Amino acid sequence: MLVSILKSKIHRATVTESKIEYEGSITIDAALIKAARLIVGEKVLVVNLNNGARVETYVIEGGAGSGTICVNGAAAHHFSVGELVIIMSFAQMTEEEAKVFTSTVIKVDSKNKTKG
Repeated sequence: MLVSILKSKIHRATVTESKIEYEGSITIDAALIKAARLIVGEKVLVVNLNNGARVETYVIEGGAGSGTICVNGAAAHHFSVGELVIIMSFAQMTEEEAKVFTSTVIKVDSKNKTKG
């Protein structure tokens, strides 16, 4: 049996842009993608801490060091600039693998730079 386990999380990132006129996805600073062990094109769950919206989309790469967190397409209706989000990816694994797996959790400051 496979279980879904939290693979990666960017915790309390600040939305820097919201672009409705885009085909979809979330643009994330390349440095955060690397730190969180995300993959460009990977499915993520984005949770808005201000209004409770939960949206599934996929990762596209933004400029490294830019601090970009841009919600694109229809999801932009649920995310405004300045709101806090949690971005999560999940992996399927056996129960045995899950028991020894360690999720990557990245905490960021108000400029979307990694903390300590």
